[in-house]
Amino acid sequence: MTSITVAKFGGSALGADGVLIPKIIERIKQMQGESKVVAVFSAPLIEYEGKLSSMTDVAIKVGKNYASSNPVEIEILREVYERIAGAHLKDEEKKEFLSHLDRFYRQVIISLKGAAENRRFVDVIRSRTLAYSGEVTMCYLMGYVMRAHGIKATHVPIEHWPIITDDNFEAANFMPEESRQASAHLVELIESNDVVSMGGFIGRTVDNLETTYERGGSDRTAADIAIILNDRYDTRISFEKDSAVLSADPKIVKDGLDFVPYLSYNEARIAGMFGMKILDPIAIKEIDDNELDIPIAITDMTKPGSVTVIKRTPPADDSANPIKIVTGKKNCAIVRMESMSASHLIANLERDKQYHDFVKLSPYFKDDTEMTRLLFLDADYVRRQERHFRAYYPKTEVVYGRAVVTLIGDEMWRVPKIASTASSTVSEHDINILNLDAQEETSRILIVLEDKGTSVAEAVKAIHMTRNKIHGARR
Repeated sequence: MTSITVAKFGGSALGADGVLIPKIIERIKQMQGESKVVAVFSAPLIEYEGKLSSMTDVAIKVGKNYASSNPVEIEILREVYERIAGAHLKDEEKKEFLSHLDRFYRQVIISLKGAAENRRFVDVIRSRTLAYSGEVTMCYLMGYVMRAHGIKATHVPIEHWPIITDDNFEAANFMPEESRQASAHLVELIESNDVVSMGGFIGRTVDNLETTYERGGSDRTAADIAIILNDRYDTRISFEKDSAVLSADPKIVKDGLDFVPYLSYNEARIAGMFGMKILDPIAIKEIDDNELDIPIAITDMTKPGSVTVIKRTPPADDSANPIKIVTGKKNCAIVRMESMSASHLIANLERDKQYHDFVKLSPYFKDDTEMTRLLFLDADYVRRQERHFRAYYPKTEVVYGRAVVTLIGDEMWRVPKIASTASSTVSEHDINILNLDAQEETSRILIVLEDKGTSVAEAVKAIHMTRNKIHGARR
């Protein structure tokens, strides 16, 4: 069976104005020696209003300005592609790409005019603007760039886009069966080329309307492409990053960091939910929901031999630290409501809204009524949804200003008194613990704190130091 590597390159991998494209080309050539490649690209980074921003953020800001009857300069939405084309393409290739760019730019202009007329930058207008100013254009451009660098490559045309979603335009849900049925052209491109360029984040409905995933959606695209191709090819995924996975965020913990060679799907999903920028946890969930076991590599582009492998069940390693990762997440909120009402809310969030960025904490009783606490990892989402929550339970209580520090590891249950040790370590640093939730079956220990000052960073550093002492003692 032919091997396929689905390699995802995010905006940071591309660099500002695509400055890191030569490294991407070098990396793709390395992967070619092992398998065919589907390269999934995010939108590029650009300098905008004095800071480095993703093209997606810039396009959203432009679109909102148009919807507010405040039209702004939009040449910024195409200039970066002209600069990259000028740096990497020869005359004929450049001319061909620029004809596509003109077509896409016209679509952006039409969409922005629609936003101005409707005074709303939403739904398909928003999705179309982001698609043609971002990932679709980058998909085409990188197909040409790879050919210019001697790679037998092509791009997936938008007319044959293989990612089919529902019509929830701004937070679309992947439809695997429909996507498999739409993948024939992708398979043809793979069979006749060594590398196929694909844009992340963007989908289309069965009626050929553009959609987008939520932010981080290029990770999901890579997973979804692997799901589509898994029946036909020996498929694996590689997320190309500036480092493999470490035991904590190196921006917080400077000393004693460990390289993490293996993670389970469960560990990686939890780490992604609670603040580690490994990959979008929904990408793993979609593989899991399709009952597949596709190996995922988190690869350090600068040192491709440094790889964290994520599998459903990684190999056992008795010498590894059972506390694999310590991470923190700020800007959280806790929602309290009667448990029966909470069960209906949870079903609605997970089934209808496809929203999973929350966890259920241990229940408690109030006036003989069982109450549920839901820890939401995005307080801004809760603010927008308060009225919806109270429709399920009018006496719903919402507490903002919360943060969470999380210990992650499927084997942590083997460590005696780990929860009490972690909590006492935090208390020793004069950080007030508001809630501690330890559940063996979820492979995580949550410590809820007040989101104040440096409390999260200090707690992560303290627990990480204890993590190393625990492991040293066990050895």
